[in-house]
Amino acid sequence: MAEDSKVELDRTQVKKAVQALQAFLKTKSTSESSFLDDTQHISLLFTLWKIPQKAQTIRIPLPHGQRPETEEVCLFTRDEPKMTSEQTQRFYKKLLEERGVKNITEIIPYKVLRTEYKPYEAKRRLLGNFDMFLSDDRIRRLLPSHLGKHFYLRKKEPLSVNLQSKHLARDIQRVIQGTSVKVTNKGCCCMARVAHSGMTADEVTENIEAAVQTVVAKLHTKGPVMKLVHVKSQTSVALPIYTSDLSNLNMLLKAEKPQTPKKEGAAAKKQAKKKKTEDTKQTDSTAEGKEEEEEIPQLVPIATPTKKPKLEPSKKKQLEKAPKPAPAKKGKKARGKLTKKAGKTDSKVKRKAPKVK
Repeated sequence: MAEDSKVELDRTQVKKAVQALQAFLKTKSTSESSFLDDTQHISLLFTLWKIPQKAQTIRIPLPHGQRPETEEVCLFTRDEPKMTSEQTQRFYKKLLEERGVKNITEIIPYKVLRTEYKPYEAKRRLLGNFDMFLSDDRIRRLLPSHLGKHFYLRKKEPLSVNLQSKHLARDIQRVIQGTSVKVTNKGCCCMARVAHSGMTADEVTENIEAAVQTVVAKLHTKGPVMKLVHVKSQTSVALPIYTSDLSNLNMLLKAEKPQTPKKEGAAAKKQAKKKKTEDTKQTDSTAEGKEEEEEIPQLVPIATPTKKPKLEPSKKKQLEKAPKPAPAKKGKKARGKLTKKAGKTDSKVKRKAPKVK
């Protein structure tokens, strides 16, 4: 919940903005509006001080109905056991008549939605035929896969209703004539439909005041919430009706400062001690390094290399010209070769000699 749960709106300023908007819508009538219903939606544009951390959907009950009676409403119901689709339609029609509900124009069971509205063209036709969709809360989670993305892009996704409640007529009337705001965690702006152009200025102002107070009270944020509030129609410029003070910015900055919780006090103390010890070690190492840098090294005389004594020329020549081994005589070599050859021939002759009987 927000801490500042109240936003002071200037009622006279809001009424002037609504009257100016209604005068603009009257002058903006075109040739098409004479054949069609010229009622336009009047919406509120909320600008928050900061982006919320979590997405949120807020339902806003309004003192005056923001939908005209000509709008058509469709209700998706669950399949009753041991009943056909026609029998379930009759069952829920009787239930709504008994409870005094008169705003719903058509009832579609879940089985009919799966079978008859499976093609893409049938889904688009269903989307264009109705202005609002309601669903039994028991089958609400099953609908997105059968409806498609166009219901959500056009912001006509079905709103859940408890058909087993004792005050069914009151609950359905609140959902139909009320409104809702989708607060996302991707931006700081959100919009809510509050009234239509056929309402009086006093009714529109009362709806605006109720919507602003409920949004501020139900937002899950800390510190000041609302920065700007504008009122606009589908074709008009946004007219400002509330601007927050810049002093709230300082409050936000204070709230954003990290605060250590009480439970984590011991851990925080340990971390602080570790940091202190590390800092002292660093300071000691830096001091030692400075002392080492400050010490002046002693100058040592460099020893001059001694020159080696030159060798005498006679000794050099003796080392360079070493005695070579004496070559063997040619006669001895030739004799050795002949003896080897003779030995080989003798062995061959011995092998080839025939045996004597």
